[in-house]
Amino acid sequence: DQTTFSLRKRLAKHGYRVHGWKQGWNFGARADTLEKLRERIESLGHQRKLVIVGWSLGGLYAREYARYNPDQVRAVITLGSPFSGDPRQNTIWPLYERIAGHSVLDPPIPRVTDKPPVPHLALWSRRDGLIAPRAARGLDDERDDEVGLDCHHMAFAISTHATREVVREIDRFLKRHN
Repeated sequence: DQTTFSLRKRLAKHGYRVHGWKQGWNFGARADTLEKLRERIESLGHQRKLVIVGWSLGGLYAREYARYNPDQVRAVITLGSPFSGDPRQNTIWPLYERIAGHSVLDPPIPRVTDKPPVPHLALWSRRDGLIAPRAARGLDDERDDEVGLDCHHMAFAISTHATREVVREIDRFLKRHN
């Protein structure tokens, strides 16, 4: 939540009601990750469908949550999230395996590349540095729309310029997918 503070602040300035995930540092997928996300979302007490914004690995969680709970999700927005292709095409996979304690080829939660049953916008960058553009952009049948931004991986959540672009693209996408 500390890392995504700037992004959440920018979203709030644009009228979005924002919430952190309240799970602490993300050290990789765990068998109970989606259950904890469900508990967090239910604790918010919202009656309206949510837009879930997931950065990096958080985008995979958002996609899978939406797959199993489409009645609660208006849209999924992924920021530099490796949801498509071979997970080893990303430069970060060896470090991820050491931190998470499992292979990227055998994660404890499903890794489904099919598009979730809700609108999905994939934001990606050729200059990401950690996640391959192909992995974060996805194929046409894996998301509804994609937009390339000019930023590094960390900038999606912390850069003033990048967060401004992220919010602009979210606004555009949601207007098209009412």
